[in-house]
Amino acid sequence: MSILNLDKIFNPHRVAVIGASDSPMSVGYTVLRNLIGSGFRGVVYPVNMRRESVQGIEAHKDIPSLPHPPDLAVICTPARTVPGIIRECGEAGTRGIVIISAGFREVGKEGRDLERQVLEEQAKFDGMRVLGPNCLGIIVPKLHLNASFAAATPDKGHIGFISQSGALCTSVLDWAIDEGIGFSYFVSVGNMLDVSIADLTDYFGFATETESLILYIESISEAREFMSAARAFARTKPIVAFKAGRFTESAQAAASHTGAMVGVDAVYAAAFQRAGIERIFQIEDMFDCAELLARQRPAKGDRLAIITNAGGPGVMTTDALIDRNGHLAELSEETLAKLNEALPAFWSRGNPVDVLGDAPPERFAKALQIVLEDKGVDAVLVILTPQAMTNPTGTAMAVGEVANQAHKPVLAAWMGGHTVSDGADLLTEAGVPTYNTPEKAVRAFMHLVSYSRNLAILHETPRDIPMSFTLDRQRLRGVFDTILSEGSEVLSENVSKAFLEAYEIPVTKPYLARSAEEAVRLARREGYPVVMKIHSPQISHKTDVGGVALNLASDDVVARAYERMVATAAEKRPEANIVGVTIQRMVSYPSSFELIVGAKKDPVFGAVIMIGMGGTAAEVFRDRALGLPPLNESLARRMLESLKSWPLLLGYRGKPGANIDRLIEVIMRFSYLVADYPEIKEIDVNPLLVTPEAVIALDARVVVDEEMIAHPVRPYAHLAIRPYPDEFVAERRLKDGTEVTLRPIKPEDEPMWHELLGGCSQESIWFRFSYLFKQTTHEMATRYCFIDYDREIGIVAEAEEDGGRKLLGVGRLVADANHETAEYAVLVVDRWQGRGLGGLLTDYCLEVAERWGVKGVVAETAKSNARALATLRSRGFDDEDEKEEDVVILRKTLAVES
Repeated sequence: MSILNLDKIFNPHRVAVIGASDSPMSVGYTVLRNLIGSGFRGVVYPVNMRRESVQGIEAHKDIPSLPHPPDLAVICTPARTVPGIIRECGEAGTRGIVIISAGFREVGKEGRDLERQVLEEQAKFDGMRVLGPNCLGIIVPKLHLNASFAAATPDKGHIGFISQSGALCTSVLDWAIDEGIGFSYFVSVGNMLDVSIADLTDYFGFATETESLILYIESISEAREFMSAARAFARTKPIVAFKAGRFTESAQAAASHTGAMVGVDAVYAAAFQRAGIERIFQIEDMFDCAELLARQRPAKGDRLAIITNAGGPGVMTTDALIDRNGHLAELSEETLAKLNEALPAFWSRGNPVDVLGDAPPERFAKALQIVLEDKGVDAVLVILTPQAMTNPTGTAMAVGEVANQAHKPVLAAWMGGHTVSDGADLLTEAGVPTYNTPEKAVRAFMHLVSYSRNLAILHETPRDIPMSFTLDRQRLRGVFDTILSEGSEVLSENVSKAFLEAYEIPVTKPYLARSAEEAVRLARREGYPVVMKIHSPQISHKTDVGGVALNLASDDVVARAYERMVATAAEKRPEANIVGVTIQRMVSYPSSFELIVGAKKDPVFGAVIMIGMGGTAAEVFRDRALGLPPLNESLARRMLESLKSWPLLLGYRGKPGANIDRLIEVIMRFSYLVADYPEIKEIDVNPLLVTPEAVIALDARVVVDEEMIAHPVRPYAHLAIRPYPDEFVAERRLKDGTEVTLRPIKPEDEPMWHELLGGCSQESIWFRFSYLFKQTTHEMATRYCFIDYDREIGIVAEAEEDGGRKLLGVGRLVADANHETAEYAVLVVDRWQGRGLGGLLTDYCLEVAERWGVKGVVAETAKSNARALATLRSRGFDDEDEKEEDVVILRKTLAVES
């Protein structure tokens, strides 16, 4: 993941077109025509070994013959020539390459060999970046740079566009130009040999002219880089994504319920949600949604109020809202009373608010004002139909004035043609999202709702649920390594449950019986009633072969069940090795729920956790939610809340609810298990019995990834999101003997973080942040406590004080997008200053930085901050520059292992 030298591609001063042509039907002709015809103010060099000039411009035979090295080379020649051209470019000092040429991996083995040669040549030249091959090219409208073979250049705007489909790019461009939509950047990525969607997302995230980003995605290759870049971008600007190939699911038979229920598209949906990406399903929504999310306040909920001058459209809108799982806002008695005073006697007296067909602009505006004040309303949609006495333009002006003063989203649907067009234009100019049908407006509103929920996932503070383990997880690793390497692909129920038990997830214990007599003996020992299950390495879905018998209450019943079960299984699966049966005590609660908790390893995003309605019909109901580990309390709760069966878990019609807190803890423990073992290909806990008091796993199955056992990977490589870095937790002592825990900060620390800053003087705050504030807010805390551990890390000093655990200080490292340099800052609460804590944090953060792999650390502080300057200089930081009169920048180079 790197933005290194992307400026050479997107902000070049000199551009060479290799393969420039006079033939109007060639790619090289169109690329050169676009560059010289779009107003690009830089230098353009046509390169053509056979011509003296191309399109009236002096041509050069090759890269070495150019008068100056180009920043960017756009290659349009046949694929077989590209590796040699890359070498010439590198030797000339060119570091930006766009390969438009096709004929690479998309044509088979020969093309893949060419790609390998391109990468070999690129590797010889430090800092060279390659976009493509097999792409349309790039367009940067603000520079009038069109290095593509698109038919036209769009206007300058604030939307970044990245597409994996060159063909779609041309259609989108044509459409956007027709609609007057502008772009900050427009990029076709092609085969992504080097520059990836993640790199571009990072680069555009730093570009102030990019206010929102649209992605057209066919597939993702580097999931962790993509998730990290998308989460960073989405914290401050919206990302809208269209994912093609939604129903391309694996044809392989799944070995578990989880494998059968977790399709490719569902995993992408879960990843987008976790990254804060708003997904669209219609291309036509692409630009509307990007503009809407960039310019409108997120909706705080899904309760919509509707104001209309006709009853029919109000009903249509209500249907569309409910169909998309939105809610019609229930107006308060106070609001209804105010509307009674402001509206004619025959108004609808509810939501939708029908202001009647003769409504003048003032009536619309007054109704909107009143409804916006209702605390039970999250947004308002104003619908106008052109009737004989309607003033569409005047109403638009009145609605726009109210909307501009509102603190909630206001949307409009001006239904009709030319009679309402002027009013619709006025609303758009006033910043009110305006549509020609209520259904489109509802669709837009639900995008606002979904986007708001996704942002909340990025910023929500989870409850701190202490997660301790009696057994050391590293020691467990050694025990289970033997089991995983010596066992079969599908582990037995007993061994599978041993994993759960090691992570302190309660289980029922099965005992193997190889004969009817042994089954009876075990049943007596466990106590009736019991459960019997077939035991065979080849049989995963036991109920399919009559392999589960419940509530067996006597010796005779157990003996007969054994004979019948073994015979039936052998008949239905003659190839299976029937070892015997397992016996376990029957667990039954009158007020219980059967859930399924599972995980599978997705080929793109790695481990994915699923929770849903369980039991034998789990695949029929398909009431399930997916999430990417690691999961904290709020993420686990959101997964549960998204289930259709969530109301049942809370308690329904007199039936007591489940123990939700205990269930969330079990899900979090399960997340630790999945994160710790990349060798697990699939795991099912089905059913997971949840009662008002307890949670217990009744059955479990682990499918082993044998390839992973043969070729181990680095820790957490199977996760798309870096989990909490336990390896950076350390115990230290101050000079006075005080024991201090140094550890990475986490979202659950927000309350202690507020308390830490509350104990700092204005001077300390100024030295750390370079600005003052009266009090901390949740929005501030999310910036410092919600960490992407691949990009930044905050090391807190925690110690016992006044009978409780307190944060005493924090050192923070923020890596650049190239992960070469990290910015460092430290803050110590005033009452602990002067005791060596700042130095201890600095020493440890430098140690972390070296282990993290960055090459240098930069710190910025005020000249008057003598204590910080002394701490940094004594640790080898050198003064680098004076950014301003009262600021000092210091740098330390680290010895990083190669």
